[in-house]
Amino acid sequence: MATGWAGDNAVNDQIRDSIADEVQRARDSLPRGPGLDFCEECGDPIPEARRKALPGVRLCVPCQQEADRDRQTVSLYNRKGSKDSQLR
Repeated sequence: MATGWAGDNAVNDQIRDSIADEVQRARDSLPRGPGLDFCEECGDPIPEARRKALPGVRLCVPCQQEADRDRQTVSLYNRKGSKDSQLR
C-alpha cells in the first residue's frame, strides 16, 4: 500500500514523540534541590504540609500558580496535522 511521504509508522512516531515531550516538560517542572521555608518570590512562609508533600518546593501556592500560568506555552509544531496538510 502506498503511503506517500509518510513512513509506515509515522502516526505512531508522532504520538510517541508528543508523549515524550510532555513527559519531559512535566519532569522539568518538578522542584529540585533543597526546599525553602519562605517563598523565594514573595517571602511568605511556605506551609509545612506543602514542604512535606513537595520536597524541594521553593514557592508558596499563589506564586506557584502564577509561575504555572506563565509557563503554559503553545507548541507551534503541529504533529497532529493531517497527512494531506503535511504533503502541501
